[in-house]
Amino acid sequence: MTDLPEPDADELELTTVLSALADDVRLVIVRHLAAAGEQACGTLELGISKATRSHHFRVLRESGVTHTRIVGTRRLVTLRRDDLDERFPGLLDALFAATPAR
Repeated sequence: MTDLPEPDADELELTTVLSALADDVRLVIVRHLAAAGEQACGTLELGISKATRSHHFRVLRESGVTHTRIVGTRRLVTLRRDDLDERFPGLLDALFAATPAR
């Protein structure tokens, strides 16, 4: 099992997290992960190219919103809900309440 680089919980920056969450596609990904838990990157139907999908997952991981671990040839992604709630209490709940689900 290999993990990709991501910021520690105490290194999360609000502006970076908000920037990552400001994109509609990334918000769809985050909502899906919040509801479904850990998912393989390729299982989400986003209607975008593989390269664009990879870009969005990378932005989410590098901002600290998600955690990606590699198992064999699969990349499994989870929402870092606990870290985000600890660092920015209520942020995800407020975001989900303020934006319509797609």
